[in-house]
This record gives sequence, C-alpha cells and structure tokens, in this order.
Amino acid sequence: MANFPTETALHHFDGADGARMAWHGMGPEDGRPVILIHGLFSNAFTNWVRYGHAAKLAAKGRRVIMPDLRAHGDSAKPHDPAGYSHDILADDNLALIEQLGLAPGGYDLGGYSLGGRTTARMLVRGAKPGKALLAGMGLEGLLDLGGRVAFFRKVLEGVGTHPKFSPEWMAEGFLKTTGGDARALLLLLDNFPTIARASLADLAMPILVLTGSEDNDNGSARALATALPNAGFVEVPGNHMSAVTLPQLGDAIADWF
Repeated sequence: MANFPTETALHHFDGADGARMAWHGMGPEDGRPVILIHGLFSNAFTNWVRYGHAAKLAAKGRRVIMPDLRAHGDSAKPHDPAGYSHDILADDNLALIEQLGLAPGGYDLGGYSLGGRTTARMLVRGAKPGKALLAGMGLEGLLDLGGRVAFFRKVLEGVGTHPKFSPEWMAEGFLKTTGGDARALLLLLDNFPTIARASLADLAMPILVLTGSEDNDNGSARALATALPNAGFVEVPGNHMSAVTLPQLGDAIADWF
C-alpha cells in the first residue's frame, strides 16, 4: 500500500496540431512548476506518481506537471500517420509550456528515457527551463536511435508471439499494464528524431544526468554528462526498468529540483 499521495488532477491542452492532450498535476498551484515527461510505453502515472516521485516534489512545494505523451496515457493516439511528425513530441510539450504561460527560467523540465530524449529536443528547439533533468538516457540514445527503435518495433509487431521471459515479452507485458496502443506507437516510432552532438554543447543551463547503475539501455549516461557544458551526474540503484520503482530515483529528482 502506498504511503504517499497518488491523486492527481487531470487537465487537457492542445497539442502542436490541435490534438487533445492530457497532463496530470500534483502539488500547490502556486508552486514553482516542474514538468516531468515519461518514457516509451509508460504514462505519467506509472513513471512519476505510482512510486512516489511526484509526491516528493509536491512535498517541497513544487507544482508537478506531468503530460501524457502522444500515443500514451490519456492523450491522443492517432491512427493516421498525419498525426505524427519528426518533432511532434517536443512540439506538443512546447505547446504545453506556451499554453500554461510559463516564462523562460520560470519552470524546470525533465524526463525519463523517451521523456529524456524529448526534453533534450525541447532544449535544442528553444525551451528555457531554469534547470533540466535527463534521466534513463545516455549519449548514444540521443545520437543514434537505430537499435532501440528496432527493438521496440519488434515488440509491437510481434505482440502475442514473443518467447516467455524474453526482453520482448517483458516489454510487451509492461505495455499491457499501461494500456498501450500498438498501432499508434508504431507510427510514433517512425518519427523519433536524433540530436546532433554539436547541439549539446549549446545547452548551457544546469542539467542533471540521472541513471540507474545497471542501466545501459540508451548508452552511456556518464558520456552524456561529459558532452554537456554544465551537467551533473548521479547514479542510483537499478537498471532501466527497476530504477523507476525505487525511492532513490525520486530522492535524486527532489534533491535536484
């Protein structure tokens, strides 16, 4: 039984193309906003609320804003390729910042795995948080998406056929727990952007690179921290999946923000 708050308020906003998107709020409405973006196959509740991470920020007086990415959670899940574009995830969340009226430097921003990549794309495309967080992400996960996209495509295209206990079977099991839409997610996979290494050198705001000590799914987090001009590096226990379930991840996020 959870001993931390799990109730959130559901809100909606217009995505970059006008699609109906959702975000979940926790904490005082007059608190400094921090936007947290979840990972692939996940949603705001699973990544940030279920294991108490958002509650730790809310307890510090922060207003925690947790969008569901397109094709995830309570947000739009288009089955039309026109609902996706190269930077749709970043642009959806830049639209959220604009619609909430968040001024440059007046909010903080972070994400886990795909949420970390989306955060990095938002920074490259002009987002101006006071602080940023790239969690569950390594340098290779920003520069070259080939292997990871191929793995998730295999998971989605082979739903119901994966050998028991294989990595694909485990990923499919997680997808089922979050109610993922395989058709929409396949379209999203076609539009994942990479980030040029040279662009990382322009990200001058304080950035924390946070990773599980056994997490190599998206490459080297330490190398990512080295490639950024003003980054800290923190390891917590766990691998790419288990780190999200452990209190140390939320502690590190709350300490940073």
